[in-house]
Amino acid sequence: MNRITGKAKDATLIEMSQRDSHIGEDNNGLSSIPDRDTQLPGHLESEGNLAGELTKDSVYFRDGVRRIDFVLSYVDDKDVDRKQERRREFEANLEKAGLELEREDKSESDDRKTYFVKIHAPWEVLSKYADILKIKVPFKVSDIPKAGEAPLHWLTRPFRLPEHIMQPQQDYFTSPFDKNKTAFFLIQDKDTFFPPSTRNRIVYYILTRCEYYKEDRPEKDKRGIKRLISNGTYTSAYPLHDCRYWKKARESHCESERYHLYRHWARFFSFYKEQPLNLIRKYYGEKIGIYFAWLGFYTEMLFFAAVMGVICFVYGLLSYEDNVTSKEICERGGDIVMCPLCDKKCSFWKLNSTCLSSWQSHLFDNEGTVFFAIFMGIWVTLFLEFWKRRQARLEYEWDLVDFEEEQQQLQIRPEFEVMCTHYRTNRITQEKEPYMPVSTKLPRFCLSGATVLFWMCLIIACIMGVIAYRLAVYAAFAKIMKNSETSKIQLVGSLITPQLATSVTASCINFVIILILNYLYEHVAIWITDMEIPKTHLEYENKLTMKMFMFQFVNYYSSCFYVAFFKGKFVGYPGDYNYMFGKWSGLRNEECDPGGCLIELTTQLVIVMAGKQVVGNIQEALLPLMRNWWGRRKARNHPEKVYSRWEQDHNLVSFGQFGLFYEYLEMVIQFGFITLFVASFPLAPLLALVNNILEVRVDAWKFTTQFRRPVAAKARNIGVWHEILNVVAIISVVTNAFIMAFTSDMIPRLVYLYSDRHHSMHGYINNSLSVWNISQFLSDNMPDKGEDPAWYNSSVHTTCRYRDHRYPPGHEREYSHTMQFWHILAAKLAFIIIMEHVVFVVKFFVAWLIPDVPTGVHARIKRERYLIQEYLHDFDMNQIKLQLSLSTTFTMDTGNGNGNTETASLLPQDTPEKQDGLSDC
Repeated sequence: MNRITGKAKDATLIEMSQRDSHIGEDNNGLSSIPDRDTQLPGHLESEGNLAGELTKDSVYFRDGVRRIDFVLSYVDDKDVDRKQERRREFEANLEKAGLELEREDKSESDDRKTYFVKIHAPWEVLSKYADILKIKVPFKVSDIPKAGEAPLHWLTRPFRLPEHIMQPQQDYFTSPFDKNKTAFFLIQDKDTFFPPSTRNRIVYYILTRCEYYKEDRPEKDKRGIKRLISNGTYTSAYPLHDCRYWKKARESHCESERYHLYRHWARFFSFYKEQPLNLIRKYYGEKIGIYFAWLGFYTEMLFFAAVMGVICFVYGLLSYEDNVTSKEICERGGDIVMCPLCDKKCSFWKLNSTCLSSWQSHLFDNEGTVFFAIFMGIWVTLFLEFWKRRQARLEYEWDLVDFEEEQQQLQIRPEFEVMCTHYRTNRITQEKEPYMPVSTKLPRFCLSGATVLFWMCLIIACIMGVIAYRLAVYAAFAKIMKNSETSKIQLVGSLITPQLATSVTASCINFVIILILNYLYEHVAIWITDMEIPKTHLEYENKLTMKMFMFQFVNYYSSCFYVAFFKGKFVGYPGDYNYMFGKWSGLRNEECDPGGCLIELTTQLVIVMAGKQVVGNIQEALLPLMRNWWGRRKARNHPEKVYSRWEQDHNLVSFGQFGLFYEYLEMVIQFGFITLFVASFPLAPLLALVNNILEVRVDAWKFTTQFRRPVAAKARNIGVWHEILNVVAIISVVTNAFIMAFTSDMIPRLVYLYSDRHHSMHGYINNSLSVWNISQFLSDNMPDKGEDPAWYNSSVHTTCRYRDHRYPPGHEREYSHTMQFWHILAAKLAFIIIMEHVVFVVKFFVAWLIPDVPTGVHARIKRERYLIQEYLHDFDMNQIKLQLSLSTTFTMDTGNGNGNTETASLLPQDTPEKQDGLSDC
């Protein structure tokens, strides 16, 4: 049995394909190209195909028999001769590999300048590469009874899809294909035995490894369709959709799966319906199928988090009138003069100017938020554990249980084979394989790490610039909002304070910077990953994923981390303020409102998260629609006989190598928003739920109507993204505990409540504000006379208040921290330790309690493996018995001396398939 583990094997494989391409009979003695008189898919005599009226809106060659598995396109432009020579050599090597080609001249195309090359893989090629790639195929109808319907299943009937959509094919026991044992498998029709997704996967495997140099001038880097597309020899390479998405195919044997996907899945008004995951997997392959399975499951689990978040928010609304703290700020705050929030430009202000923001803060900073933060810590664990179970079920149902181990060596990237000049013996297979020595790897990794570090430092520098903007612009807002008398409520406009105005504008600027840096870094990340030359496709995806996520993590979350854990924590106190870049800069560190910094964190989170979702959905929906507008118009207006299937798909958007990567990245960044900072905004899961309901249908619409059909690829899980989700889940427990302890005012309020003899919140605001003697202000900190003449003309107030727990002026320990400050700090640290331990204990207990693989699935996997071994054993034993009986008959006939040589000569020819099957026994 032939396996390919490197370049040397690939060259041998192409040579073997050349020899096998001349074989007109397969192991069963059947021709690979059926007779024209036979009624086959795409060959409809009733429609006059034989008379030359074959519609161009077809997935078959002109003969109406051979299916188009792949299409190449190109145009004549500059450097015609060199490109034509490359195409000639490449297509000749494809034909040597056994593929069949059919060309369409540019005069036949709608734009009169594009050539098309249609590719068909006959049975010999499909069977050989299915054997090499170990593609699992059915050998027996499954006899394992299906699980019964759940109780009250009729309640879910409105959300279900028709059975033929949910289960497009029968359930079979499967085994890796072996071309020497074709009789073992359920081969009823060789033209349809391998589904189109498997066929295009095999053809693409050949295309990526086929050379295009002349035999007398071997050049190892001249290989693969990717390189030919990059140098402009071909413009595109893609498999075909099976029909138009708005109507079924004319061929009765064509599956029309694209039409069914559009009708039952891609329409927005089907948002409440389940997804046809088996049909998605059958049409697009397991890798795309597993993405939509994960996205659907994530959206389902968000429903429970959104419900709890809404309950928490409703509790904040219902307890609105019982908020004693806000009432004190609004009713008595007019008598409390606060110290200036910036030097020179800011004046003294009254506490009641923050009345509105204190009410807003209570909606998210209340007792229910603590419960919700703990709930989300447990929800994350349940989500990840239940997804493991769902994933294990899909692995079994989609024949992916043993996929990863068998496919690692078969996924070697052609770029790695080309760039590597060193070979070594594989310890397991004992075959030569390409490898990259450490002396080559080390400089590349060092340059890659330095590049990533530089871009992260660039992000931090941008964040520092935004912070400097916040500090500088606050003085401007404070100057604009000043009134002639400090007793008035000072607002920018009528609803927003200077702090909130600064926070909103800074968040918007930060969001624009995030988008710009994302756009630039995407190209850098791809470049440095290509430079590292990863060995396998899986390794390439993992390296790119880690680089992109680390960058996105810093880019999207750094501003939220600043507001949550740094703003208002290192302010100092009047007379000894802390400055961002030193006192010479005049940029004093920001202070939080008397109601806390949580409302500012909420503002930052809403702007960045909602802005990202809105911009992302606009990009996903509008850009492909605009690019495909002319193609869609031609597809609907042109007759089928004029506008061919390959031209329709050529006008669609290419799915691209990183199509799914960006989809996963978008969802994982969203996952970080709803877990890392959810304590500040309980409605974040609701926003994510609404977005994801739309996201599923937008992605389905794009795949079905806007994108070319992607090349089918296998994947048993979501890959490195699962590990990233685990890390984010662990970090989220810590961040939410710190948010509740240091960003929220929940702990100081609880300490005051239980230390008060009457267990009342009355007087909390006065207790949380310290006193400063105005006469002790340094001249650099006092407002200018021109900025606040009313204050200097009045001598009523001799003190001002600031947010801290320090002894008042005149005390023997004036302006040092009181014991209450240390009690609150101890309570905060205790809360963090208790919350983290409670959540982590529950997380690990739940993870231990819930098995990763359901018991029923585990039993089915064992039974299927047992049955495969049993049926293979029976098949081999039958072959041995047949061989022995044939050998006995042959010996008796020749030993009798009857001269009957006819029997002896016919035995090997009558059973060629069985004789080949005996070769391994």
